[in-house]
Amino acid sequence: MDTSLIQLHTDQIQGGTKVEQSMCKPYHVGIFLFNEVEVLDFAGPFEVFSIAEAEPGVKGFQVHTVSADGEIIRARNGLQVQPQYSFAQLPELDLLIIPGGYGAEEIEIYKPDILNWIRGYAEAGVQIASVCTGALLLAEAGLLDGLRATTHWMDLKRLEEQYPAVEVQRGVKFVDQGWIVTSGGISAGIHMSLHMVGRYHGMEAAKLTAKRMEYDWEPESEASL
Repeated sequence: MDTSLIQLHTDQIQGGTKVEQSMCKPYHVGIFLFNEVEVLDFAGPFEVFSIAEAEPGVKGFQVHTVSADGEIIRARNGLQVQPQYSFAQLPELDLLIIPGGYGAEEIEIYKPDILNWIRGYAEAGVQIASVCTGALLLAEAGLLDGLRATTHWMDLKRLEEQYPAVEVQRGVKFVDQGWIVTSGGISAGIHMSLHMVGRYHGMEAAKLTAKRMEYDWEPESEASL
């Protein structure tokens, strides 16, 4: 990946810092949906960002679901979901979430138009985060070259062997590289999303979100698996 692009994102967002933005304007989060996406990979982040508040009574995020054509997708184990938008209709984003699952690692990864769509957001300076094998899409798009990253424990070897320019991390829930964040399998996406709430709205907002979800969460570090 172009080092100038890495520097652009690094300058915009530093890991662990609160991002400055008017409290009156929530951040816009897009969650990519596709056939055979892992359900909790997208539903976990959706829940976190949907209920997170910038301050009491003030929504911290506006969450949008999107598929390539805007049509109903069939997630893992048959769950049907109607995305809100197609690629062409999606509002401007501050954060793009790329979930994983069989559909990511065996279907979407072989679609150049999908990889170009993701790459376009990176080039536009949008924060990107992956859950589970969504990291493989980022790696295939060339966005993880020279960076630390993780994915589902069952796919760490594939990430390491197929993308030798990526510094694969084991035994962590997520890896924060500033402008791009990758997380481990399935429920690890909730950890990552709470971490992102803390970045955008402060750690107290993240802790309150976790408490509201009754979710056990340790915000101090990239928690061990």
